Amino acid sequence: MTLRTDSLTASIRYDGSARSLQLTAASADALAGFEGEAAASGDGHVLTGPLSTPNARALQDAFAVLRPQLISGHRTSVGTGDRTGLATPGQVRAFAAEGAGVMPVLAQQSIREMDRLGRSARSVLDDAVFGLVEAGWEGGFGADCDHIKTTEGIDRGLEAGFTMFTLDPGDLVADTTGGVTRADAEALPWDQLGDSLADLITRCAGMTLDVGHSQIEVTERDVLTAAVKYGRAVVEAMRLYRHVTENARHEVEIEIAVDETAWQTTFFEHYYLASELTRLGARWFSFAPRYVDGFEKGLDFLGDAEELRTNLEAHHAISEQFGGYRISLHSGSDKFSIYPLCVAATQGHVHLKTSGTSYLCGLEIVASHDPDLFGAIWDISRASYVKARASYQVSAHEDRTPTSLAGVDLGDLIRSADARQILHVGYGDSLSGTDATGNSIHDRFLEVVASHQNEHTDVVAAHIGRHLSPFAAAGIRS
Repeated sequence: MTLRTDSLTASIRYDGSARSLQLTAASADALAGFEGEAAASGDGHVLTGPLSTPNARALQDAFAVLRPQLISGHRTSVGTGDRTGLATPGQVRAFAAEGAGVMPVLAQQSIREMDRLGRSARSVLDDAVFGLVEAGWEGGFGADCDHIKTTEGIDRGLEAGFTMFTLDPGDLVADTTGGVTRADAEALPWDQLGDSLADLITRCAGMTLDVGHSQIEVTERDVLTAAVKYGRAVVEAMRLYRHVTENARHEVEIEIAVDETAWQTTFFEHYYLASELTRLGARWFSFAPRYVDGFEKGLDFLGDAEELRTNLEAHHAISEQFGGYRISLHSGSDKFSIYPLCVAATQGHVHLKTSGTSYLCGLEIVASHDPDLFGAIWDISRASYVKARASYQVSAHEDRTPTSLAGVDLGDLIRSADARQILHVGYGDSLSGTDATGNSIHDRFLEVVASHQNEHTDVVAAHIGRHLSPFAAAGIRS
C-alpha cells in the first residue's frame, strides 16, 4: 500500500523483519526533508530511509492525513492502542472494513505504558505514522496521550504532537466508604476550588437530578460525600487542564477520567464533577467515570448487563446537561456482549478504548512461530503478575495456570481467561526482559511479528473488526 501526493509517493518496505521507508518523487526537491539514501531512477528520484522521527515528521509535513486530528467532531470513536508499534496496519484494515462512521484513535498510549516499555511519546506517534503509510490510510486519525497524571507527561505529549489528552486525577479520589463528616468537607482546599462548603450545599442540596430513566433527590449527605470524595480530584484536574491549554501550540481536546479507582462514581458524583469543572472553566469532550463492576482487562463484561445499561443511560443523561460530551469506556477491549447495549444507552455518543488486546494478537503470532520466545514471555508475565496486577482491574489467579508449557496448546492458553489477563498486564516486565541467552525479548518479539506481518495484520484486523462493527452503526447514523 502507498500514500501519494502530486509530487511524492510513500510506502513501507519489508526485507524479512527489517523495515524501511521507500519514497519516489519526480524531483529531488520533494525528498529534501527526508533522511536516507537517495538516487536517480528513470525519470524520477528514489529514497530509502529509516523509520526515524525526522522521517515521520517529514511525512507529516508532506501528507496532511498523517497529522493527528481532533475527534470531538465525531459522535462515535474508538481508540486502538499499539504497545509494540506494528499493529496499526491491522487496526486500519479493521476500520476500513468494519468501522464506517467511527473515528479511529490510532496513536493511543498512557504515560504509564510508555514508561514501562521505554517508549517516548514521539515514538508512539512515529509508529502510527509509519503504520498509516503501510496501510495507505487516508481517513484521518486521532492521537491520545492517555491517563496523564503529571504536567511532565503533558509536556511530553504536547512536544510529540498529540491532540487528545486524557487527564487522570484518580490518585486524588478519596475513599468515602467509611462515611464522611462535615469536618472532612470543611478541610477541603476551598480557596483552590474558588468556593465554600456553604455555597456548594446551597447550590446542590435539595436539587432534583434528572438521570433519564429516573430522578434523584440530592441530600446534604450526598453533597458532602461527593465533595470529600472528588474535591481534591477537581483541583488536580484543573491544574492539569490549565497546563495543557496554556502550553498547547496546536489544537487539543480533553478527556477527564476517574475510572481507575476502586469506587464507583454515583450519578450525583458525576454531576458534581461536571458542574464543578464547568464552574472552574474546564471544557472537555469525553468523560470516563468508574462504572459498575465487570470491566476487567482482556475479558468480556463480567457484571450485570442490565445494571450496566441503567448506569450508562444515567451517565449519558448527565452528560447531556453539560453540552453532550461522550461517555468513555476504558478497559473496553473484548467486551463483545455489551457493545450494542453501550451504543444504545449512550445514543452512540461514546468513545471506546482498547490497547492490550492488539498486543495479545501479536502474542498469537509469536506462539505460532517462536514457541520458545512465547515461553520466555509467559514465564516473566506469570512471575510478575502479583506486582503488575495492582495497576489494573483483573481477577486472574496465576496458580490456576501452568508453570510448564510442555504439551500445552498455546493458542488455547492465550484465549483462556486467567492466562489472557496475566499476559495482558505482564507486557511491561516481559518486553523489557531478556531470554535465557540474554537477548532482548522486545527485539525478538518485533523480529518475529515483523517477519510475519501479513499474518499479524490479518489477525489484528479480524479481532479489532469484532470490536468496531457495533459502533459503526451508531457512527453512520450520527
